[in-house]
Amino acid sequence: MFDLLAAAGAGAAEAPPAWINWLPIVGMVVIFWFLIIRPQMKRQKEHQAKVGGLKKGDQVVTQGGLVGKVIKVDDTYAEIELAKDVRVKAVKHTIADLIEKGGKPAND
Repeated sequence: MFDLLAAAGAGAAEAPPAWINWLPIVGMVVIFWFLIIRPQMKRQKEHQAKVGGLKKGDQVVTQGGLVGKVIKVDDTYAEIELAKDVRVKAVKHTIADLIEKGGKPAND
């Protein structure tokens, strides 16, 4: 009788721990963090640093594709000269990029 119970118990496998079932989900979160979220946060910080460092005379490109020279900057807005006597007021965060010095000027 005891041999019968021992044989039945030896044949049945133990269930894996519950945390092993969560391991693939945790792995996917880690992969998403390193491939998607972390690089996006890095780009966002770089953009905020660029926008925060805007100054008069910088050549900029807006997200709408307008190229111009910064005339005036305050906390929220940047006044951009697109052509002679053509100025627009843009929200600073809509400025996509700064054009490096030595590039083709926008309106000179």
